[in-house]
Amino acid sequence: MPKIIKLFLSLLLLTSIAFSQQPDVSELEKGVNFIETKVYTEEENAALLKLYENLRVADVSDGMDMVGLPGTGLVDPAIHPDWVDLKDLSHQFRGIAVTARYVPTQRPDRPQPGEDFKKWEGHFYSTYSTEAFTKLIKPGTAIVLDDVETADIGSIGSYNILAWYKSGAVGVVTDASSRDTDEIAIEKVPLYLRKKGRGIRPGRNELESVNRPVVIGGVLVCPGDVVVADGDGVIVVPRGVAEQVAKYAREILQKDKAGRKSLYESLGRELDKTVE
Repeated sequence: MPKIIKLFLSLLLLTSIAFSQQPDVSELEKGVNFIETKVYTEEENAALLKLYENLRVADVSDGMDMVGLPGTGLVDPAIHPDWVDLKDLSHQFRGIAVTARYVPTQRPDRPQPGEDFKKWEGHFYSTYSTEAFTKLIKPGTAIVLDDVETADIGSIGSYNILAWYKSGAVGVVTDASSRDTDEIAIEKVPLYLRKKGRGIRPGRNELESVNRPVVIGGVLVCPGDVVVADGDGVIVVPRGVAEQVAKYAREILQKDKAGRKSLYESLGRELDKTVE
């Protein structure tokens, strides 16, 4: 059989298989997720994060260029660090994404007449606007929250972010807001946000999904992706290229440190942790 016919038949077979695997109308009506959530072991995540130790957003961005993904993963610079520590660089983090998506609620934003506000508030928190994603936090987790960026909602506050940190989260990124930002800066929990917020979640948003793909600052974030954040902003590395990106980024960082160390020495400048 001629090769061209074999190729045509192979393509026809693949096409028919693809169509046969498409969900039917009844499945679509119920809602279908088309991007798979992959699950990785703690050991796999720890080994990958080891490759990202001390890497900067700039190094990782260059590494993304080198694997053929220029500009990919660079989060909108409007999402910035809540606080910056130029002595110990403790605002920086590298973590494995755990994601959650909050959406605007359509539920009543006030208690029923005669209903106690605290009771209503607690019910809303525990039923609609929960923090179910906290069950997935492990050492090295980067919490990524896709929230209602146009509303004044303080989904993150000084208490819950510190509790997430205690559970093992290394940092938090949101495309929306946080409140208690002064206290969070004192607590030194790395937080990258779009703006300050003040309102509570009840009556404003509710949790739509956990550990599904989300979009933060124009960037797709899938659970298990690598998140790197520093004073330059945030970059997200797709899991499938993360090891290769880290390899290139490490080479770039080492060359940069060597070059700057030489300049420091020629200037008689004391060496700091960015060149040692």
